[in-house]
Order: sequence, then C-alpha cells, then structure tokens
Amino acid sequence: MVEQIEGRYYATGRRKTATARVWITAGSGKFIVNKKEPIKYFKRPTCETMVASPLEIAKLSNKIDVICTVRGGGLSGQAGAVRHGLSRALVAYDPELRRSIKRAGLLTRDPRMVERKKPGRAGARKRFQFSKR
Repeated sequence: MVEQIEGRYYATGRRKTATARVWITAGSGKFIVNKKEPIKYFKRPTCETMVASPLEIAKLSNKIDVICTVRGGGLSGQAGAVRHGLSRALVAYDPELRRSIKRAGLLTRDPRMVERKKPGRAGARKRFQFSKR
C-alpha cells in the first residue's frame, strides 16, 4: 500500500514475518526506526547499510526524513522490510526513481518464509531416527 497524505509519503514493506510502515517527507536526512537511530536499533553494520541502500541509490540521503515502525521477525527480516517499504515510498515520492530502484532489485518482496513443521516429523523436513528393530 502506497499513499500520499499532506506531503508525507507512506508505504508498507515486508520480509519473512516482519512488517514495516514507512513515512518519508522532504527534510534534512533524519532516519528513525521505532523511535531510535538505525545504528542503535539494528546493532549490525550490514543491516544499517541494507536499510540506507534505497536512499543511496536515489542520491537523497540528506534530503529526505524517514520515520518507520517495524514489527515481527528478527533483525535481518526487519531490515529487509524497512528497505522494501522505503523503496516503495521513494517511488511514490518520485516516479522517476522507479527504474534505478527496480534495477537494484529493491522493489521485489522477498517471498522466502520459514517452512512449517509437519506432523510425524522432527522439523519441517527432518525425520525421526529410523530403527529397524
């Protein structure tokens, strides 16, 4: 879902079981994830660079303020959800950016999910130890 409300652009991003709600506005480059800085929230440099990648591709790091809330999943799933939502919000902000963001593969929702545990199995695919006797 992508919307524009009074100069703010909103988009939803998802990855694994994480869901991110992202709002962007024209500003000075402030980035907030669940009321914290991305460095303090994600704690991993890889997640931090993953989240900032759509802004780097669009060359808008110092021109857009980003506020997002993210729930569910782990840190890497949440980082992917924020990146997906931010990419979608940037395309709503400026449709000219779609080509470069799409080419980087940031608009595609990563569909990989944890496979469910099946009855009669130790896990999703693992079987219990076989014994002939």
